[in-house]
Amino acid sequence: MKKLKIVVLFLLAPVLAQADILLHSLFVDGMVLQRNSEVPIWGWADPGEAVAISASWGANAHAVARADSTWRATLQTPDAGGPFQLTVSGENTLTISDVLSGEVWLCTGQSNMDFAMSQFTKDARESQYQPLVEYMREEIARANDPWIRHIEVPRNTALDGKAKNFEGDWVSVNPEQTGQITATGYFFAKKLREHLNVPIGLVECSWGGTRIQPWIPESAYQANPEMKAYFEESRGHTRRITDSVSVEDFEDVDFEARFAAWKASDRSKSRPWPRVHPAEDKQLPATLYNGMLSAVIPYHIAGAIWYQGESNSHFKEDEHEQYFKTLINSWRSAWGQGDFPFYYMQLANYITKDQRSDVGWAMVNDAIRRALELPNTGMAVLIDIGEGKDVHPHNKMDAGSRLALWALANDHQVKVDAVSGPLFEKAKFKKGKAIVSFDHVGAGLMIANKHLMNPVEEVNEALKHFELAGADGQWHEAIAVIKGKDKVEVSSPQVPKPAYVRYAWASNPIGVNLYNREGLPAAVFLSNGK
Repeated sequence: MKKLKIVVLFLLAPVLAQADILLHSLFVDGMVLQRNSEVPIWGWADPGEAVAISASWGANAHAVARADSTWRATLQTPDAGGPFQLTVSGENTLTISDVLSGEVWLCTGQSNMDFAMSQFTKDARESQYQPLVEYMREEIARANDPWIRHIEVPRNTALDGKAKNFEGDWVSVNPEQTGQITATGYFFAKKLREHLNVPIGLVECSWGGTRIQPWIPESAYQANPEMKAYFEESRGHTRRITDSVSVEDFEDVDFEARFAAWKASDRSKSRPWPRVHPAEDKQLPATLYNGMLSAVIPYHIAGAIWYQGESNSHFKEDEHEQYFKTLINSWRSAWGQGDFPFYYMQLANYITKDQRSDVGWAMVNDAIRRALELPNTGMAVLIDIGEGKDVHPHNKMDAGSRLALWALANDHQVKVDAVSGPLFEKAKFKKGKAIVSFDHVGAGLMIANKHLMNPVEEVNEALKHFELAGADGQWHEAIAVIKGKDKVEVSSPQVPKPAYVRYAWASNPIGVNLYNREGLPAAVFLSNGK
């Protein structure tokens, strides 16, 4: 029988030799600092030891190590450029070379942020997407831009306490290293580089298959009664598991029975997996915030990009709006940089394996859209560029580029055709029809198709994937017609008195075709939150 693996969590902390100054691992050769900012620089030294920082651009800073051996200083950074050099001195001296000053972005989420460029070079599961694979292979082979740099926080969980450091190095875009960089982050950075011509630093903190719950700090759970109840129940369950699996020669009998039943079945359902020791469980609330994100706070960032939600299509999907808004607000509070830009993805289309996930996928997408109510947020819609048989679609080129439009327009005042496709604004119900008004329509609404990375093409066909429901909540396919620049009229003979309208309400709504004339797709939505 399988034994449950027990791993002791190691929170990286410095081991100091007498009088040695140590720097956090973000501050190493090749690093990127946020330009034109007062940035924190921190590390460890003997209590009371004086630390001096001097930068080749002329700035200086000082600190004194506290009783717990930590020290922190604030340094003014220059305009974009480099390479520069930092010197950190006390009883010993450390030199950091090849430092750039530019735009630093936190890249977070689950696998569609976690997957590196090299992970998209395998042949596509469906032949029509193979050209995207070839493009990715060529991009890795020819990419050479030393002003795009990337560092990744290793996967780590922590039930209690917070990670203070991690082991990692900055890598640059070149044929040898590009394959290591988050693909979504890479194409986001590439778009910024095209328009801004400044260094871009990507700090990646992501883990495939993770829900949103482990990325939220415990303090945020404690501040909300409903979320606190979930947190406390989860921790109580975790303590019980810990007690049961810590005995000598523990055997996961429950898993063995479930696995045997699965092997004897037609295997249409997902296979069961062994129970995970709490020290390794990546799904427990607050554990990835503790074990990963805490290790990079308060590194000064321009903003954050987020790609997550697939794993919540079948876990607390009806509460996702609350959790997502809480995550954004709690991270902003932890960083202490005010309402820094937070841009994210509405999930790409994908064929889920069960009805709950099919509906949950749409519910998560709508919850993500509703987070736009928070200040300084933006959303890229991907419902038209997914791959039905692959939850990791290869078209990260359009994904990263669409997300970058928000940063270019909002943070750098770069004129772009549009930052978003049509977003639901309101719906009026009268005379047996729903009149849906959209924001971000640009030059107007249109019906179009998208093929791979090609620009969208306007087509002469009916709008797809609009549905109506009456007060009874029963949904029916509807006829939808564009009316004017920013409105769609929706009707159905089966719903004489509509009360609710929705669009693209499925995990894989094939052929979604509502766009603005700037070529960006309309977002998944449900009116009135019903």
